Amino acid sequence: MLIELSDFEKMDLRVAEIQNVEDVDGTEKLYKLTISLGNEVRTICAGIKQFYSHDELKGKRIIVLTNLKSRIIKGIESKGMLLAAGNKEKNTCVLIVPDRDIEVGMKVS
Repeated sequence: MLIELSDFEKMDLRVAEIQNVEDVDGTEKLYKLTISLGNEVRTICAGIKQFYSHDELKGKRIIVLTNLKSRIIKGIESKGMLLAAGNKEKNTCVLIVPDRDIEVGMKVS
């Protein structure tokens, strides 16, 4: 499906830094991530537990879709979605991250 540039421009993608990582009770895949967007701290849930340890994630800068409608996942309000690439059949997942040091909160365009 092709989209218009105006559709893409609706997305607010930002650089975020993971401040804290917690397991989500009763799940094998979910982490509860506390992220900083510079001027705001948010919670997001991400199904990346089998691919990354707590230590690998804490302090990592990632790309987050910030204007996604919030959703309750396992009783946790998730306010955004991190970007990752993967293949379910090959059981792979890689976070999309900035390749250089960049300020938290910067807009991705």
